[in-house]
Amino acid sequence: MSRLKKKYQQEVVPALQQALGLDNRLAVPRLIKVTVNVGIGKSLKDPKIGEVVTSTLERITAQKPVPTKAKQSISNFKVRQGQIVGYVVTLRGERMYDFVDKLISITLPRVRDFRGLDPKTVDQQGNLNLGFKEHMAFPEIQADEVEKIHGLQVTITSSPGSREAGFELFRLLGFPFRQQ
Repeated sequence: MSRLKKKYQQEVVPALQQALGLDNRLAVPRLIKVTVNVGIGKSLKDPKIGEVVTSTLERITAQKPVPTKAKQSISNFKVRQGQIVGYVVTLRGERMYDFVDKLISITLPRVRDFRGLDPKTVDQQGNLNLGFKEHMAFPEIQADEVEKIHGLQVTITSSPGSREAGFELFRLLGFPFRQQ
């Protein structure tokens, strides 16, 4: 069992039960999935960018990414319907907990000029959205092997249904939020 999952079951669940006034342990907010997304919008003309993004996402998530295709043609962006415009990986279960643990303890402290997460990164449904300008912060990526730097977005979907409960869940899991 993952270190973060143990922490969730032994520390976070009782604390959330008390903070939210819940009697049932199954009503406590929990993590559902993690989605890692890379858009290749500006680099559509470069045929090599797809391979680079695929290999970095495989190394970061230990799972094969799925290409996302444009739903409709947009002439101003030079995008045709069916053209690959990004790659996405969805993590659930043990891989999700391992990824979130790595994100909290290793990746976020490695981000340049990191002073904590803005509390506004938790949306109204209680999900956490993080954007990385460069993928170099992840420990699986070696700086000397990087051909092209690209950004990525991490969305952590949770079950609370409200911003306050989601913020409390992420704070108790160990996400470093800035003081308001």
